[in-house]
Amino acid sequence: MIESTTHRRLENGIELACATLPHRRAVAIEFRMLAGTVDDPADRLGLARVVEETVAKGTAKRDARAVSDAFDAIGASHSSWTERECLRFTSLTLPEYVDRSIELHAEFLRTATFPQQFVDVAVELGRHELQALDDDPQALADKLVGRQAYGPILGRHPLGEFETLDRITRDDVVTFWRSTFETGRMQVATAGAIEADAAADSLQRHFDGFGSPDSCGRDIRPIEFNAARTHYPKDTQQVQIALGLRGLPKGHPEYFVQRVVLAILSGGMSSRLFTEVREKQGLVYWVSAWGEFPRGAGMLFVGASSRIEHCERAYATIFRELDRLTEDITQEELDRAITQIEVSMVIRGDRTGARCGELADDLFHYGQPVPVEEKLARVRAVTLDDIKRYQSEHPWRPRSIVTLGPKEIEAQSTEC
Repeated sequence: MIESTTHRRLENGIELACATLPHRRAVAIEFRMLAGTVDDPADRLGLARVVEETVAKGTAKRDARAVSDAFDAIGASHSSWTERECLRFTSLTLPEYVDRSIELHAEFLRTATFPQQFVDVAVELGRHELQALDDDPQALADKLVGRQAYGPILGRHPLGEFETLDRITRDDVVTFWRSTFETGRMQVATAGAIEADAAADSLQRHFDGFGSPDSCGRDIRPIEFNAARTHYPKDTQQVQIALGLRGLPKGHPEYFVQRVVLAILSGGMSSRLFTEVREKQGLVYWVSAWGEFPRGAGMLFVGASSRIEHCERAYATIFRELDRLTEDITQEELDRAITQIEVSMVIRGDRTGARCGELADDLFHYGQPVPVEEKLARVRAVTLDDIKRYQSEHPWRPRSIVTLGPKEIEAQSTEC
């Protein structure tokens, strides 16, 4: 299947990337507004998420039900979520309804009314989700290690905190919206049976005059990495282990080597962490390694959950596997990791919505679309020497370590 990819900046300031896939029967659209939790006022943490939750709950022409009905009338799915540096709004629809879907997004993004009742509901739901987070040790450990490893700005959680949620008013919501929603902060990706000129024309018409067209919201926010080891007592049946490590950003020459390293560690049931920590010794309920990538930065995380009596051995074994990665790595392991990544990338590209999301990621991280074949070639080119060089030049230290549970781990050989 031939894909034609176009990248342009529209006169109204929107940055557009379009992957034309003529044989698809659907079109996916993703709008990214370059404002997120990093833009929350320090005493109003959680505000960006309240804005995202309420921006489509009423417009100058329709109430919340009518907005939903308008999307349903064209059979378009739509969703949104909040991230550190952007708010994302996505839609999947048939080609003949693309212009209408863009028009509806423009309507609520441009003319949101933020009814008081929906702001109140969003704040209250945020409180309930924070309470639920306290009952989810794994998610709570993720929040705590993220805050410690990223620092006070990038480490903010979308839900905010109880005391900051309580301060959020409708005026705060409107102020955030007015100061951050504009075409100069918008990146839009489309994928499927749509031509770039048609997408550009629709976006130009429906968003013309929406705030400043000048680019903004693209500054890199530095990670304020905190090399520390912190235990949080909690009455649970398990001990959560979480650690953060400085990683490489997307766009770094060694990024794809890092991606292969993560696949070797945690790419499936044959990966090192799963095999050595869970399968051979039965020390954990789950164990995983993954990467997160704010703009211009990278962070690697490892997480696990262990029974209290096994937590010391699990903790030590995880660090042993990290430190010995290059000691006995085989070509078979490398080939298997590369194959897993290839399959994942190909399958993801075959889904229209996923292809659109990847294109949006390219705009966010690289400033332009990057051909899938180019990414695959970079993965396939990784060698054993590359893995060893990566490990030598980017050691697994310093470390930001968090444990959560009834027992504090006493191991001394794995200090941060």
